[in-house]
Amino acid sequence: MMEIKVSTQNGRVPITVVHVDGDLDSATADSFEKKADEIIKGGARYILVDLTHSPYVSSRGLRAIHQIFKELNAIHPDATLNEGDIRKGIFAGTYTSPYLKVVILSDETKFVFKTTGFDLYIESFDDIKKAIAAF
Repeated sequence: MMEIKVSTQNGRVPITVVHVDGDLDSATADSFEKKADEIIKGGARYILVDLTHSPYVSSRGLRAIHQIFKELNAIHPDATLNEGDIRKGIFAGTYTSPYLKVVILSDETKFVFKTTGFDLYIESFDDIKKAIAAF
């Protein structure tokens, strides 16, 4: 079972923090995606996914995080890079999302995050205050 709580933090910009409590896997990823879609449609433009209480994130959970990345990039009117430019920047190591970050990954999730290349374009932090300051 997974529970999602949402809060807002003020940094340089208003940041919506999505606190995930429980595994983010094939059984829970759909509800996570729906909640993320709901908050994006509600006006969230900068999202921090807090995985402090989520010991396991499966490939389906990672796809849900990637979907948030895609949605946030698509709605930012000030985005100066198109999808091809972003892809090139990811592969070159010069692009990380200014709109989505994650915080406090379990050791297993950190390993998977790096192995799959998510760390190339979504920054992860071990401290929520540092994550908020990075937006």
